[in-house]
Amino acid sequence: MKRQENYSLLEHNTFGMDVRAALFVEYDTVDELHAFLQAGDLARYGSYLHIGGGSNLLFAGDYEGVVMHSAMRTLEVVEDADDHVLVRVGSGYVWDDFVAYCVHQGWAGVENLSAIPGEVGASAVQNIGAYGVEVKDVIARVEAMAIDGTSRTFTNEECHYGYRDSIFKRELRGKYIITHVVYQLEKTPTYRLDYGDLRARVEANGEPTLQAVRDAVTVIRDSKLPDPKVLGNAGSFFTNPVVLRSQYEALKEQYPNIPSYPIDEEHVKVPAGWLIDSAGWKGRALGRAAVHDRQALVLVNLGGATGQEVMTLAERICEDIYNKYGILITPEVNFI
Repeated sequence: MKRQENYSLLEHNTFGMDVRAALFVEYDTVDELHAFLQAGDLARYGSYLHIGGGSNLLFAGDYEGVVMHSAMRTLEVVEDADDHVLVRVGSGYVWDDFVAYCVHQGWAGVENLSAIPGEVGASAVQNIGAYGVEVKDVIARVEAMAIDGTSRTFTNEECHYGYRDSIFKRELRGKYIITHVVYQLEKTPTYRLDYGDLRARVEANGEPTLQAVRDAVTVIRDSKLPDPKVLGNAGSFFTNPVVLRSQYEALKEQYPNIPSYPIDEEHVKVPAGWLIDSAGWKGRALGRAAVHDRQALVLVNLGGATGQEVMTLAERICEDIYNKYGILITPEVNFI
């Protein structure tokens, strides 16, 4: 187990904020995690933060508590049936490496989620999604440890998944640490290509395959999202707002090109990127923080930006969108 005081988090957040943790702990096994939780450091430092790949965090400054990270990168098949497999994966396993492994094995269900940064544990907290697929669709159960050291397994239903949401972000926020996620992958693919131009890209090279879908999604994401090693960012900064269909129809009369995706009979989802772009924010900067010039959903660190500068930019955007469209957009990124 790694344990270090006054530890730099520069390599643990994709926004590139050079902040420090009072104590950093990285554990390799469930037993190490349990031993640490029983040792009392969380009580001594007063607060803790568990991080994954740091792709959904924005630090405003140094963190005066304990920052924890999982280095559990195990993967095992726990059930191999005729039509599906159940795969138990350690929370520290890099998400895109897991997707690549599944595609290579011919296991379907996560190929649309290719090239999403972060780790397996965070996937179950955030309910990551892309191109018409959410990870909740393939999660069978989630194994976790409470901060008092007791273990619990959550069924998919007990996780209370919603759009970019779960019980771990709400009622149980800060109370449990995810150790493993069990996914159910299918042996016969059902391709979900009706999002954006995904189908056209995939079928341009022939019949769909898992690898073809993964390749197409990766190309699309790479064309829109900046490399955080080059330009600090946390991917999509805002969630797509869900609004009443009546509100959307009223807006459509004024803005005929406003897109939407149906949620149910009463609600539709409006792309936050379209709202931000149409409001004139794409490519604009406030100080050392800016909206990316190719993807309006992404805020970037132009170099040396503080977390507060990025937060100020986000607040200005949210205020402007609300004043113009009457729609409240909210950050997907966690402010620390």
